[in-house]
Amino acid sequence: MSVANQKGGVGKTTTTVNIAASLAMHGQRVLVVDLDPQGNASTALGMERGSDTQSIYHCLVEDQSVAEVTRPVEGIPGLSCVPATIDLAGAEIELVSLVAREARLKRALSAYDTSEVDYILIDCPPSLGLLTVNAMVACDEVLIPIQCEYYALEGLGQLLRNVDLVKSHLNPTLAISTIVLTMYDARTRLASQVADEVRSHFGGLVLDSVVPRSVRVSEAPSYGQSVMTYDPSSTGAVAYMEASREIAYRADTGQ
Repeated sequence: MSVANQKGGVGKTTTTVNIAASLAMHGQRVLVVDLDPQGNASTALGMERGSDTQSIYHCLVEDQSVAEVTRPVEGIPGLSCVPATIDLAGAEIELVSLVAREARLKRALSAYDTSEVDYILIDCPPSLGLLTVNAMVACDEVLIPIQCEYYALEGLGQLLRNVDLVKSHLNPTLAISTIVLTMYDARTRLASQVADEVRSHFGGLVLDSVVPRSVRVSEAPSYGQSVMTYDPSSTGAVAYMEASREIAYRADTGQ
């Protein structure tokens, strides 16, 4: 499942990390692939990100195996991560000259023993470039976080068009399966209006669970943790727990 939205600051990384942690805490085996050069998902999961760290970059550009660069996440059994380093920032340019450049991640993951995991979540960069296209070619589903603010739906049309392009040319099985409403502020009328608008546009794709604005969610990465371990009783943790439950239920029932 790719977590994608070319708008920055909508909660892609936060959603990826906390849903992955929540699924793992409920007995699922989850792999997070950090495909964002900023590497925030790697930081939030306590990964080393030094200059000599083996990362997803080495899988994409140098054909290293995913298994070799996968690291377990401390404190959460069943959760592991393929980290990103700053090397990934140049990967878009380096990929241009490679054969089947849109399918490099798919090729890397196809050599990985996926029977070892129940979910693979790919944290995409805030762009519609080659890295995001690689994620969409490699996966079956797209999860889109949408923040409950004024510009929420702006740019979403372009993302949907890109998904359609990838589906028609590169990955016929790709589908948008899930939309998560993030940064919901119950005190404002705007948030509920945006939520209503998104639900009227996308219907059943939108999770019932809404993720509120939460200081705890923002604080957790600075301690190298997800909010699920940093403060499990916070409103943000509870919301992501509910969201992951819905995602797991949909996966089990095939909805």
